[in-house]
Amino acid sequence: MKAFVHEYGELKLKDIQDPVAGKGEVVVALRMAGLNRRDVGIPNRRSNVEDALVLGSDGAGVIASVGDDVTRVKAGDEVIVNPALRWEDNSDAPPKGFDILGMPDDGTFAEKIVLSAEQVEKKPEHLTWEEAGVLALGALTGYRALFTKGQVKEGDTVFIPGAGSGVATYLIQFAKNVGAKVIVTSRNTEKQRQAKELGADIVLDTASDWSKELESETVDLVIDSVGQATFNRSLEVLKKGGRIVIFGATTDDTVNFNLRKFFYGQYQLFGSTMGSSQELVAMLEHIENFKTHPVLDRTFSLDEAEKAFDYLKEGKQFGKVALRIE
Repeated sequence: MKAFVHEYGELKLKDIQDPVAGKGEVVVALRMAGLNRRDVGIPNRRSNVEDALVLGSDGAGVIASVGDDVTRVKAGDEVIVNPALRWEDNSDAPPKGFDILGMPDDGTFAEKIVLSAEQVEKKPEHLTWEEAGVLALGALTGYRALFTKGQVKEGDTVFIPGAGSGVATYLIQFAKNVGAKVIVTSRNTEKQRQAKELGADIVLDTASDWSKELESETVDLVIDSVGQATFNRSLEVLKKGGRIVIFGATTDDTVNFNLRKFFYGQYQLFGSTMGSSQELVAMLEHIENFKTHPVLDRTFSLDEAEKAFDYLKEGKQFGKVALRIE
């Protein structure tokens, strides 16, 4: 079968052996996969490792075969892949043994994938294959950050720096679904327009004076994945006693901030990564109840995977980038 792999320091399309389902496992014939920033960063982390690794964390397809002792799904079922491995019940932090699909385990940028039967869930009927294929990683990350860690509720005001990322597009929709007010930022005027269309109540230019622009607003919750470039600016607009959730650092991992000002303000800082199977099921119920759709920016074929990587590196997308497998 065809797969897009990282091998000997290079990205390439390669023929590899078809997977076989063992006990408790399923083989999924993938229809669509979703590209994430994590995938783009993995080649640098692996460097010149010789073994071929199939990249990709997100995907959706049809159960091709099942191994012994599998009862929760059957051949022909339409499913999405849960990229959060070995994290079943909601907990304060991932358990020992937690990994994200696509490294070190082979991922979804292939015609088929074998994985535990516990790692698939029924595809929401209202989603297209493209939408289902890009759903899980970003939506699960956003769901945990917003609900489990952020404890958002109706009437809250949520501030989200960086409107164009895949997770941000889910955050906007999820927060609006439960009656929260949403404020986002972007330096790109087209992304500002798209965020407004998606439901954001206030859209700011990244270069503007956020404190001045929001002096009449009370921000209850900040959800930030940018890191050093926005952390202190975000903290400036957060109300005293407010919550800030961090799930990424696309600029820099290290942040300096005034600790005395932080504890006098009694701010609450939370880290968040991905989510459990329990939260994935809750997220799927949420999007089905509200008929929420992922925001799709562009779809490439599997043969164009390297081109898709380059496109994501440019950072011009609004929403998710998909790979058509079949």
